Amino acid sequence: MSEVNHANTENVEPSWKKLKLSLERPYKDDSGNPIPVLLDLTPEGEHVYEPKETATSKIESNLRRIFQERGVDFFEHHSEGRSGKKAKNAENQEGNEDTLLSTVQEDVVPTAMTMEELLVMRTEIMGQLFVAVGEMSQARDLLNSVLAGTPNNQVVAEPSVPLLSSTLVSKPAPIVSVQAFNAQLAIGSKDEALRKAARLFKAEAEIMERNRVKGEKYWVDALRVRRANWRLSPAPLPPGSATGKGADKTSKDFMISYGLETSPTFFRRRAVAQLPTSITSDEKLVLPFHQNTRLRISISTSTGSWSETCSFASPRVSNDSAQPETILKYLQTEVVDQEIFSLLVKEAGSLPTASARVSERLIVIDASQGLDLSFELMDSSSNTGTNRLDSQSGENICELIYHALHVFLLRKHDLHQQALASGPAAKVDSSMMLLQPIIDLLQYRIFCQRVEVELRKASNALVAAGVSSSLRFNAIGERGDVLLSLFSEQKRKVVGGEAIIRIGDWHTLWFSFLSPSTLTAHLSHATLTIASLPQLSQLLMDEIERCLLQRICTIGREICSSLGSIWFIDLNRCVAKWEGCMMFVKPALMLSIISLSLPQELQNNLWTRYAYRL
Repeated sequence: MSEVNHANTENVEPSWKKLKLSLERPYKDDSGNPIPVLLDLTPEGEHVYEPKETATSKIESNLRRIFQERGVDFFEHHSEGRSGKKAKNAENQEGNEDTLLSTVQEDVVPTAMTMEELLVMRTEIMGQLFVAVGEMSQARDLLNSVLAGTPNNQVVAEPSVPLLSSTLVSKPAPIVSVQAFNAQLAIGSKDEALRKAARLFKAEAEIMERNRVKGEKYWVDALRVRRANWRLSPAPLPPGSATGKGADKTSKDFMISYGLETSPTFFRRRAVAQLPTSITSDEKLVLPFHQNTRLRISISTSTGSWSETCSFASPRVSNDSAQPETILKYLQTEVVDQEIFSLLVKEAGSLPTASARVSERLIVIDASQGLDLSFELMDSSSNTGTNRLDSQSGENICELIYHALHVFLLRKHDLHQQALASGPAAKVDSSMMLLQPIIDLLQYRIFCQRVEVELRKASNALVAAGVSSSLRFNAIGERGDVLLSLFSEQKRKVVGGEAIIRIGDWHTLWFSFLSPSTLTAHLSHATLTIASLPQLSQLLMDEIERCLLQRICTIGREICSSLGSIWFIDLNRCVAKWEGCMMFVKPALMLSIISLSLPQELQNNLWTRYAYRL
């Protein structure tokens, strides 16, 4: 009996084998809600479900399909067939259901589906087939995993003892001190290698950092130079560089042209600089044609044993502290100074009113008596300060000459450009000179100083003799805009002034002068041009003597009006006549009255009133 039960238990299948999986896809989830049909999954992760179809739309689609498949005249075409079929069914009510179905199927004429319908049907069926394939694959994998049993434990047979056996013998470990020494050697050698590698990496990192900083500084300097409106152009490619259509024609090093655009080609070619590309270079700019010179202007004045010198040099800058755009400004000044010096060398030999001595870097001009003007191209490294010729007024003639030469140079360039723009037949005005206006102004300045000294001597002599006198001296009588036009306009102009000596309240001497050394005396009876200082001194003596004699005559007439006297001037003396008397007065002997027949009382009265009025 027990054997039977045991056999029955063996034939009973386990419960998991009785599990039946439905191959249909689920229509509802665990909560009983219908599961929508997934049509598509967008790349953004959105699910596209099949739209729900209502009964009305379903009937509408079925009716439309009937007419599409069976034609529009479906009901007319089958009306007779349907009536005959009813009569036949009424007569043969004993016919079975299979016969009726077969007759109905025979009456229905099959029609072919269109491509659009086949595509719609294929789209509906393929989704369901893929779902079924996935479900079946999952069921198969599940069944395989469930039906697979656990592997039987195989008994591993013990290997038999070999006939020959081997024994491993290891080297005995060294003593502790030897182990420590070996460890120190190994660690030391590793540390040294690591230190070398670290030093190598550190050095390369520093080089890379310097390269990066240098590269950034290069482009920063290039942008600064361009922002300061300096002209940049790419340098020529290195020799051997590819020049084909697809070759890299970029060049890192820029060429900077800091010369004047209107300067001659010779000076523009020398006014070239480059931004340094070498890492080890400490220079701000690379100057292949830099001569390191600047212009110094000096004026030496000597009067007997006394002499004084003033000078002015163009400013210089240190390449270590200044920025590239500032260095370019001073470099341009040096090139302009060299061009000015070259023009001065050409003009120094043809000065009409001065003599000059010219050397390679020095020009000395004898502008006037006791005045030397010198131009020198000196080394920029030499330190020379600016000395002032007149410390009281703070005037610096040398600096004025320096900037005036720059203005004249620009004006000369402008005339040259206008001539080129007019056409090839236009002639360049060669009369425009840089040095001659400067010489004229210096000569006029010395001329005014000497004329003022002579006029002031005469005025001071009159004051010392007891005659009230005043001098008003104006060396430059033009307005400020007229003076500026001397530098800006092309026509050559002159500077003029005037001096007025007032003797008491009864006589005036008026003198006018023009640059460089023209002096004119405007007298009451004539207008004279004075050519020298001795002639001016003699004229002043004669005019003052004549003025004093006229004043003596006037005073004598007032005093001796009751005596019926006659007062007049004869050559260089004053003559007075009255009843049997005659008096002669000379300016050199004004204190003596030559008249022996004049009473003493009248002499005292005459001298007292004369001295008081005079």
